[in-house]
Amino acid sequence: MKFADAAITHLAGLTARERSTVVDAIEEQLSYEPLVETRNRKLLKPNPIASWELRVGALHVFYDVVSIEPVPGGSSLVRVLAVGKKERNELRIGGKVIQL
Repeated sequence: MKFADAAITHLAGLTARERSTVVDAIEEQLSYEPLVETRNRKLLKPNPIASWELRVGALHVFYDVVSIEPVPGGSSLVRVLAVGKKERNELRIGGKVIQL
């Protein structure tokens, strides 16, 4: 698991409780099978942010998965690229409204 510099900045803008919730969800949800869609983990349409999204309540974690060993059962690296917060119908990442 690796956090991009931008994602670390986005995490710093959250409350301590939100940060804790997001980090716990990332560790729990993305440690194993990060490429499997679930109710809160979705493959996104092509966009400039990331390929995958993990929803944790109103918080959204955007990530990509890089395969380290391209064999079945090989390891992969999850790169957390951005963390945003959905407020009503707006998604804010780093204080800016983002359209996906």
